[in-house]
Amino acid sequence: MKKVNLLSLFILNLIFFSCGSNSGNKTSDFSLNFTASKTEYQLGETVEVAIKNLKNRQIDSVRFFLNENNLGTGTSGNMLKFQLKDEKLGNQVIKAMVFSEGEKDTLQLPVKIYNSTPPTVYTYKIVNTYPHDRTAYTQGLEFYRDTLYESTGQYGRSSLRKTNFETGEVLSKIDLADKYFGEGLSVLNDKIYQLTWNEGEGLIYDISTLAKEGSFKFNQSKEGWGLCNDGTRFYKSDGTEKIWILNGTTLAEETYIQPTTHRSISTQLNELEWVEGKIYANTYQKDGVAIINPENGAIEGLINFQGLRDQVTQHADLDVLNGIAYNPNTKKLYVTGKNWDKLFEVEIIKK
Repeated sequence: MKKVNLLSLFILNLIFFSCGSNSGNKTSDFSLNFTASKTEYQLGETVEVAIKNLKNRQIDSVRFFLNENNLGTGTSGNMLKFQLKDEKLGNQVIKAMVFSEGEKDTLQLPVKIYNSTPPTVYTYKIVNTYPHDRTAYTQGLEFYRDTLYESTGQYGRSSLRKTNFETGEVLSKIDLADKYFGEGLSVLNDKIYQLTWNEGEGLIYDISTLAKEGSFKFNQSKEGWGLCNDGTRFYKSDGTEKIWILNGTTLAEETYIQPTTHRSISTQLNELEWVEGKIYANTYQKDGVAIINPENGAIEGLINFQGLRDQVTQHADLDVLNGIAYNPNTKKLYVTGKNWDKLFEVEIIKK
């Protein structure tokens, strides 16, 4: 009986959403199209779209939007031409509101927007090497007032740690409940915020005692990967093409950027770090770190850390690069990985 009820409910929902997919519950008499034979553009290029009147109806006016930004009413012939300047990159939507004979039709047209220049490529030099707990499945790493805080993962082994980065000593540590898989970590206003992976929940701690004070929900995103902040807002990755921008007080996911190069949109961005106005993000299971513009998502640089993993003790549980920490007081950058026995201070060098 339960299977029959579920099937009936699914059919009803399918009928409802099919009928309600267009404003006015009917097929539109208009379509929105690119005048050029392409759907992908770079910043600096000009985009031209036009309304096609399928049934020769009287069009009173048209308003065009790129996402929620008003582009104006277009020109004669119900066309719009505009140049891409500082728009957000990635998968975006051009929208047109057509007013005709007392009715309004809303049309949408997906567009991919890429950066205009390729990322600058960097390599690295090891400046100093410090000990690191090789049993730590590093997920989040961040300095706060010269102290290094670390989040580790794995069910039944996840933890939050306060460490002495120079000696590798764990100064204090709390273990997460077995139901949690620890992920990214960030500190703001004397509170530690730690993501969990599949539990749809973030955890909040007191910076002094590491005592848990509360939690927050993820809202629109389904997973927790990396976390950093700019002093006001949080930035959160979830394994998709989106880096969510969270309210620094309520933790609500208010908007997002999509990390994008001159020809592709990136996914699988993991640990995040705020470095002098940019987001540094490592790609899961890769040796690269992307340098991202937080305003529009442009990947402006790529750091190749190939070979760094070879510098740590090789053992059966050794895993990938994951862990970026920048000390704003000393202007020094540190990286490590999952179950690595070393933490590296590195200098980034343009190739």
